[in-house]
Amino acid sequence: MEISYDSYICKDDNGNILISIESTDEALLSENPLLTHCLAVVKIGNDYLLGWNKWRNKYEIFGGCIENGESARECILRECYEELGVKDAGAVFIGAMKILLQPDYFSTKERLEYGGLYGISLPDVSIEDMYRQVKDKDEIAKLALYSQIRNREPIALIDEKLLSYFK
Repeated sequence: MEISYDSYICKDDNGNILISIESTDEALLSENPLLTHCLAVVKIGNDYLLGWNKWRNKYEIFGGCIENGESARECILRECYEELGVKDAGAVFIGAMKILLQPDYFSTKERLEYGGLYGISLPDVSIEDMYRQVKDKDEIAKLALYSQIRNREPIALIDEKLLSYFK
């Protein structure tokens, strides 16, 4: 069954569609059976931090899949620890991302999912020092500031659009 939307925020090269960012209660989102993942827009000073995903070969924001029994907040805090080495990240809940995903590694079917979107501000540190803290180097190969890679390196289109939701 193919689902289409007349209006949306962004569509990437794979046909994935960021439909909306919805204002909702964080606890209610955690109870939503369509909640599958959480992402974090990370700021250092006035810039955004991105990580190079080895499997997708592009820069992305940080986050991942919800594990069994995890709330949205528990997921994003765990992911920030794994991908950035940051404990107690002080994540600010922004809203629920409504996304139409095309068949991929996780499913052979087109599907509608929700994801928790968070914002995190980190102190001004060097990218090299930050990378030394990364626990999941199997996934995150390097870190970079958005201003240094914009228009020079491949960046996940939906993730790049999500940057604007955390000022």
